[in-house]
Amino acid sequence: MAVLQHTPISLQSPKSPVSARNPRTLTHILSFSTAFPSLRLKLRIFVSNSKGGAKMSSAAAGSYALALADVSKSNNTLDTTSADIEKIEKIFSDPQVYEFFVNPTIDEEKKRKVLDEISASSGLQPHTTNFLNILVDGKRIDLIQEIVKEFEVVYNKLTDTELAVVSSVVQLESQHLAQIAKQVQKLTGAKNVRIKTLIDPSLVAGFTVRYGNAGSKLIDMSVKKHLEEIAAQLDVGDIKIGI
Repeated sequence: MAVLQHTPISLQSPKSPVSARNPRTLTHILSFSTAFPSLRLKLRIFVSNSKGGAKMSSAAAGSYALALADVSKSNNTLDTTSADIEKIEKIFSDPQVYEFFVNPTIDEEKKRKVLDEISASSGLQPHTTNFLNILVDGKRIDLIQEIVKEFEVVYNKLTDTELAVVSSVVQLESQHLAQIAKQVQKLTGAKNVRIKTLIDPSLVAGFTVRYGNAGSKLIDMSVKKHLEEIAAQLDVGDIKIGI
């Protein structure tokens, strides 16, 4: 099973200003404010006549992600907020944590107290904590994993960043990851490249790199691939590869 390592690295060009068109074609503005009077979060919630619950949830997650990106841009904390989102992704990847927050029988006040503890121990920014509390109050914390993915997409667009997911059997050295980042930058022409790493024992050795829209492009330098090619050439049929 592949295990996500939350140790991304970034490769940035000398000049990479944060600028992008804000594609807001949404409806119904909900404004929230908490104990942080200087921070006012505007959430634009997409309302659809579609009966597809999955599509509506995806649209809502995208709306929340856009709202958070909007706030972080206005406060010049986009990069720091992205780092907060990576921490949140790691925290909520724990099934026990996720189940605690989506459990409707647990009092919201108790959830807010736990969020305060998480915020303090993880060093989250006030507006990121505020955002999580909004999700709890609005009973939309169940969308957190989708929001994380959507925020990553928004962040990458705003910063002209290409995300490359590198899978390997063991953690690669930083210099090797930097070389991969340079190659991806050369292939895509992106101003910035972010690397995320996955540990995947099934590759046997070597590595793979996925990048492009939804990881549609693949560089496969794994031993698993070479063994499969050899097996195909020898026409030995399907073989199982593992360690």
